[in-house]
Amino acid sequence: MTTHKAVPVSVDAMIKDLRTLVEVESPSRDLDALAASAATVAAVIENRLGGRATLVESEAGPHVHWSGGGDPAVLILGHHDTVFPLGTLERRPFEVRDGQVTGPGVFDMLGGLVQAIHAVAALDDRSGVEILVTADEEVGSRCSRALIEERALACGAVLVCEGAADGGGVKTGRKGCGTFQVSIAGRASHAGLEPAAGVNALIEAAHQILDIAALDRPEIGTTVTPTVASAGTLDNVVPAQATVVVDVRVETAEEKERIEAAFARLSPHLDEAEITVEGCVGRPPMPESASAGLFAVAKRLVPDLEGRAVGGGSDGNFTAALGVPTLDGLGAVGGGAHADHEYVVVDTMAGRANLIAGLVLAIRSGESGGSGRFGGSGRFGGSEGRSATVSAGQAAVEPGLATDRVGGA
Repeated sequence: MTTHKAVPVSVDAMIKDLRTLVEVESPSRDLDALAASAATVAAVIENRLGGRATLVESEAGPHVHWSGGGDPAVLILGHHDTVFPLGTLERRPFEVRDGQVTGPGVFDMLGGLVQAIHAVAALDDRSGVEILVTADEEVGSRCSRALIEERALACGAVLVCEGAADGGGVKTGRKGCGTFQVSIAGRASHAGLEPAAGVNALIEAAHQILDIAALDRPEIGTTVTPTVASAGTLDNVVPAQATVVVDVRVETAEEKERIEAAFARLSPHLDEAEITVEGCVGRPPMPESASAGLFAVAKRLVPDLEGRAVGGGSDGNFTAALGVPTLDGLGAVGGGAHADHEYVVVDTMAGRANLIAGLVLAIRSGESGGSGRFGGSGRFGGSEGRSATVSAGQAAVEPGLATDRVGGA
């Protein structure tokens, strides 16, 4: 039976550290800002935990890795990049008011990161604990995925400090998610003098949107949603180019394969139109089986804790797909991810830190499921991007740049 005496954590100290992180803006892909943010995260970790936090350089910006020494047993996973552009802090500064903390990135996911750091700081023995804070989660984790997977496999259990589900629940499952871009090449002509001489890319895009939308199977958890479209240059020119961007969410490996194959088979409706497809389901589904053992421990620690499967993706999708027990949504309780009303509930911060501390202790004592793996064949296939060019109904599919741009929450 799991028992856990509350560890001493200071909410005031957590809020101080959260202010420190929030006030160093860290928009994804801004390498200078991310370098400053990573250095700040490392300084907070070293100040609270001792030892050395290592900056792991990447094309997306520096990741931060810390180890408590000893045999690795649990990976605490987070990210320091945010979706907000530089200057957001000036318009929406860090503030504590009416029991809430507000400011860019407080919920997704700097609040959860701070809570985790303080949870580990409260432990007498920090051995076996690793913390990895990446720089590119909000833009697909392409430069951090290999490192995430390496440390997850080494540790054998993963606690993801993304924001809590609605009502403070943890996230026991996530859909796989990805982004596809369909580009249509037609031929321009004068819309008044000789419209038939052109190949209207906008009309072709309309056909493709209907074909793509028909892939949707919400009854089994698959959503295929065209989200952005563009075409044309002037109102008197038959458009020669068009693009359609599509958000995809799936619950199973079979649906991932079906959707990727369907995009590869897209074919033109208009003679002489050409279609190029880029993208994949870059984040595999996180099945609820991946979290079952850890969630059972969490329920013993907090009996009224709820678990929810959600549609958004996180880096926990990658670790769960490897067969590593993963529990997500252990971060801040609040809401408004990616929005101006983003907030964290102050009164919940100590409790969430204690939950993480209790889980770490249980994992190290072997209460989370023994071998540190759940059943399955391991890696979820097809992580690479795909690119297909289709002309006159013929498809040639080859590896290409993935366009997964779906971040977690």
